[in-house]
Amino acid sequence: MYRYDEFDHAFVSARVEQFRDQVVRRLAGEISEDAFKPLRLMNGVYLQLHAYMLRVAVPYGTLNPRQMRMLAHVARKYDRGYGHFTTRQNIQYNWPKLSDMPAILEELASVEMHAIQTSGNCIRNVTADHFAGAAADEFADPRPYAEILRQWSTVHPEFSFLPRKFKIAVTGAPNDRAAIQVHDIGLHVKRDESGALGFAVYVGGGQGRTPMIAKKVRDFLPEEDLLSYVTAIVRVYNLHGRRDNKYKARIKILVHETGIEELSRQIEAEFDALRDGELKLPDQDIRAIETYFAPPALPERPEGWAAVARARKGNPDFAAWATRNVAAHKNPDYGMVTVSLKPIGGIPGDASDVQMELVADVAERYGFDEIRVSHEQNLILPHVALADLEAVYNALLEKGLATANAGLITDIIACPGLDYCALANARSIPLSQEISTRFGDPARQAEIGDLKIKISGCINACGHHHVGHIGLLGVEKKGAELYQITLGGSGDENTSVGEIVGRGFDPDKVTDAVETIVDTYLGLRLEASETFLQAYRRVGAQPFKDALYGETAEAA
Repeated sequence: MYRYDEFDHAFVSARVEQFRDQVVRRLAGEISEDAFKPLRLMNGVYLQLHAYMLRVAVPYGTLNPRQMRMLAHVARKYDRGYGHFTTRQNIQYNWPKLSDMPAILEELASVEMHAIQTSGNCIRNVTADHFAGAAADEFADPRPYAEILRQWSTVHPEFSFLPRKFKIAVTGAPNDRAAIQVHDIGLHVKRDESGALGFAVYVGGGQGRTPMIAKKVRDFLPEEDLLSYVTAIVRVYNLHGRRDNKYKARIKILVHETGIEELSRQIEAEFDALRDGELKLPDQDIRAIETYFAPPALPERPEGWAAVARARKGNPDFAAWATRNVAAHKNPDYGMVTVSLKPIGGIPGDASDVQMELVADVAERYGFDEIRVSHEQNLILPHVALADLEAVYNALLEKGLATANAGLITDIIACPGLDYCALANARSIPLSQEISTRFGDPARQAEIGDLKIKISGCINACGHHHVGHIGLLGVEKKGAELYQITLGGSGDENTSVGEIVGRGFDPDKVTDAVETIVDTYLGLRLEASETFLQAYRRVGAQPFKDALYGETAEAA
């Protein structure tokens, strides 16, 4: 993984000291909260419903054990013993004191971590496929490009005060695990007919109150033109994006109002002026960054197949976990392990200090010192020998991290909701816990199969409900919480925005409604292998509306 150079160390240290002075002056009353707000946001500090919150950057979701142990230390020393991993592959602490923020940032800096650009109207943390560098279906590791974009965008003088926040995602496989089509810019690494690397470029995706799927503006962009072309896109957005209305300030609105043809023309014109300049990436610089992401030397471990077969035969719980939580690696002697942060009845994305330290230990002993954070709020050990899977499972089991539910109905994405967030209208966490408990039986989950539930506590869609197979949106109506249901969303290579099925449900009726949807799916699928999303796309919304609303389905 990427290591800080002298500039990085000096820059992050100087930022910590600058913010320390700002915090001292705020606590002394020399700076008002209104004046302090933009300063704290530049350092990832939010004022939430009950306390300050710190969002720490995990660039493209990649961590090492030393960094994970520091995250555990921060949770234990400065918070309430846990952290919350987010859909931007970051981690949030919900209870730190403002007076402790500089000390936290100083400790994070000691392990090459920071909170810069995790908030504000700037280019946020660049995200990537959590299986990057290991997946069997990968064209190329997207993380070197994510790192190039990180270096380019950090405190970029032209793009630090954009009309609104700006998000970029990169994937290097045909199976999109980074949800690139619901980002402001999505980059799909691919090869042309000659074998040269480049990108398909998507612009204008996003969720929130106006969900939109990104439009493809380039089918193939040579890798040397990456920064020139992305600069062209962001420059056009910065010039023409709306600043008079924050609800219409994202680039997706610019795409919609301008039209993709005209916007593409403007991007290409700007690109023509930049393409042969200083932003053109020399091949040697790209290859130099790639060396930071060279895969570990994986020794042959052919005995793993027999070891896994024996363990499966002797332990059905291990067999279920190996089936759901271990994915195919480039090296057939290895697997990619999903460490579920979704225990049955638990809070999605939360991990205790003890659990974080355990993951660090396992990564050090069995995972070649690599850990990833997925945008689905789980942790990943990307390089684990099949021969070591049983030992890894047993270690995870001891700390409650071996739930065999990756991709199943209890692998729920949920934002913090009204329990923490000042913007929320409704609670996401209790609802996710109730649904998880209702569907927690392993046999029932296996019968249902792949099904993604995503929950947001407000229209800002931090829980990605628009792209959930079943999406749940908490809204406020007449002073009470109400939940709107959408069906058929997806954030993969066949991205779709879920359809609202009808009127909302009271909090105590939502889980029953989800059960009705699931039972309807089980009754109409053609065979056990037909997933919920496949069945929904085949039959449409009407059977589900009928089941939910009966005779009033048409009116709903």
